[in-house]
Amino acid sequence: MVVDLRTEAHQSADYKALNPQGLVPALVKDGKVMTQSPAIIEWLEETHPTPALLPTTPDERARVRALAALVACDIHPINNRRILEYLRHTLKVDEAAINTWCAHWITQGFDGYEALLRANTQRGRFSFGDVPGLADVYLVPQVESARRFKVDMARWPLILAVDAACMALEAFQKAAPAVQPDAS
Repeated sequence: MVVDLRTEAHQSADYKALNPQGLVPALVKDGKVMTQSPAIIEWLEETHPTPALLPTTPDERARVRALAALVACDIHPINNRRILEYLRHTLKVDEAAINTWCAHWITQGFDGYEALLRANTQRGRFSFGDVPGLADVYLVPQVESARRFKVDMARWPLILAVDAACMALEAFQKAAPAVQPDAS
């Protein structure tokens, strides 16, 4: 089911029957509904373990999960659509201020992410290693979001390199917002 956020499709009764929060994503598999990106991604990792999204050792897995959580917990929730719509419609914040808001939180998060990448001298082409993984699944959409909010990405060369490595892969190309059915 395509859920076009711009038309408030996620607030329809049909969609809320799947996900009472009225948020995306919702994954329906064999009549069961899964919500929340971390839960869906973990389910995918457990049911489709190849290619693995997580490395093999507990220490490495913790490092990758920390990178993913940095985006999922500290950047994305602050600039997701429902927060921005509240700022726009309830608090009457203008678009320039919203872009400033988003840029602030993206910058804070990306500064930390870049530092963590820099500290890992054996990182590889991706956030961790030479194959894309869980951290990249979270990072790449946030890079797209940063561009949408006109954040100058030049200060994060390692993040840009990871994004370029990911976007060279067909799976990431197919997942890009611009090629989705509801893109305009």
